[in-house]
Amino acid sequence: MPIIPRFDDEDDEEKVKAQQSIPVDKHLFDARQVMIVGQITMDLARDVCQRLLALSHVSSDPITVIVSSPGGHVESGDMIHDTIGLIKPDVNIVGMGWVASAGALIYISVPQERRFCTPNTRFLLHQPSGGGGGAASDIEIQAREIIKMRERLNVLFSTATGQPLERIEKDTDRDYWMGAEEAIKYGLVGRVIRSVSDLES
Repeated sequence: MPIIPRFDDEDDEEKVKAQQSIPVDKHLFDARQVMIVGQITMDLARDVCQRLLALSHVSSDPITVIVSSPGGHVESGDMIHDTIGLIKPDVNIVGMGWVASAGALIYISVPQERRFCTPNTRFLLHQPSGGGGGAASDIEIQAREIIKMRERLNVLFSTATGQPLERIEKDTDRDYWMGAEEAIKYGLVGRVIRSVSDLES
């Protein structure tokens, strides 16, 4: 009968999980691969940027970033987006599952020819949303900041895809979904890949 470990508290469980992830992290580091999976948060951004900077320090060989995310905190997405632009190694980005909102912001941090996805990936572009509250004057300030953020993101997506700014503004006014082939035609994706070797061709 297998022995099931018991945990005295959540800290012990977290320590075991951390120890189990060490071999995986080492293999990913050696392969120069970085995973961005799930909600984009400040904690995730810190972890991803640390990995990117460490890989850049070790070697100038290319890095592969795999993105599967529903989006999240835009400024955290900005941090990852800008770090990818700052480091010396070329970065290839592979979209898998879904690449949405702030995840799409990270995805466009590299030139189109280095943006890949698997066949079943879906993409979502839309305008940022806010959940601001408080005094009326504070809500007004937050609304102005969301408008400025939306304008900035629209320019980034227009530049990254080659679509006219007016088209981006219209499309992102509501949720705009694309499959892999649609995203290629849109200028968001460079190429669909079906095996790891496709990244090297």
